[in-house]
Amino acid sequence: MPTIADKSDEQKDAEAAVKGFSENLGPFVVAAETTRMAMVFTDAKDPDHPIIFANDSFLDLTGYDRDEVLGQHFNFLLAHVTDAAVLAAIKSEFASHSDHSSEVLYRRKDGSEFWAAMFVSPVKDEAGKTVQHFASLVDLTKHKEEQAHSKMLIEELNHRVKNTLATVQSIVWQALRMDSDAKTIQQAIESRLQALSRSHDLLTRQNWKDTGLIEVITDALEPFGMTGSRAEHISIRGANVLFSPKIALALGIAFHELATNAVKYGAFSNETGSVSIDWETRETTEGRRLVLGWHEKNGPLVVQPLRRGFGSRMIETGLSQAVGGTVHLEYPAEGLLCVMNFPAPSVAPNG
Repeated sequence: MPTIADKSDEQKDAEAAVKGFSENLGPFVVAAETTRMAMVFTDAKDPDHPIIFANDSFLDLTGYDRDEVLGQHFNFLLAHVTDAAVLAAIKSEFASHSDHSSEVLYRRKDGSEFWAAMFVSPVKDEAGKTVQHFASLVDLTKHKEEQAHSKMLIEELNHRVKNTLATVQSIVWQALRMDSDAKTIQQAIESRLQALSRSHDLLTRQNWKDTGLIEVITDALEPFGMTGSRAEHISIRGANVLFSPKIALALGIAFHELATNAVKYGAFSNETGSVSIDWETRETTEGRRLVLGWHEKNGPLVVQPLRRGFGSRMIETGLSQAVGGTVHLEYPAEGLLCVMNFPAPSVAPNG
């Protein structure tokens, strides 16, 4: 930036140049003054390309007053004035007048930065000599923000897909490991994938943000009559708490497994059985923990299974890994009991 003393002389020279410039290219200057594209004209006789004209759009974009711009070297706006690659790109634009723009990071008067595409064209006299350069800037700030947002969405989607594929792989592997009958394997896989799909639908409605435990439970049990014939046999108690999408998916599958087991062997297999789901937060030496229980009663007499089935493996192993805690299945005679203990998430705003 020139000093105040120097600036006065440079300003006079710049104003004189602008006057002559405007007289010589009157209609062109009028058009440049009225367009919404940021534009400047520079003096081609000086290798630093001092600005001899700047339209209002350029001043609005940069935050400078006109007298602060005229006479300045074109590169005074650069965010990184010592970046050799950027300086070389700008020098090339003025020398070759490429049809392709250069994307450059500039700095406004208030210190904020913005990306702009720069286009440079020569202004020639009657002898064909370049006497000025006409440079226009296209603000790319919104475009860059959208690019960054799109990149973030792609990375997030990639993360979700990987997690989903890992879940599907686990479902298929467990089904193949636990049974040899093709029909049974098919039914087991299809049932779990449908549960996974329902959880995905729930998270999509929540824009893949943290989701309330009550919503996870209600959605997982809906196919089992949560809002229909079995509604009065299902009790849910606890303040709503929010879970990340990853944990919400794991919980959705776990509740699906518990409900499926209840339909086949437990409280949902007769007219009198019921299920109580409750949870509370406890302060422990390990920090705040959420203790969540699924308790069946009034169903058929429960007998300890001889081996762990597909569903119990999914619940005890898969869920415990997903939530970073412990999951235990117990088999008292009055009804199946599942106890989950893991780090407590946040309480929902309306919880």
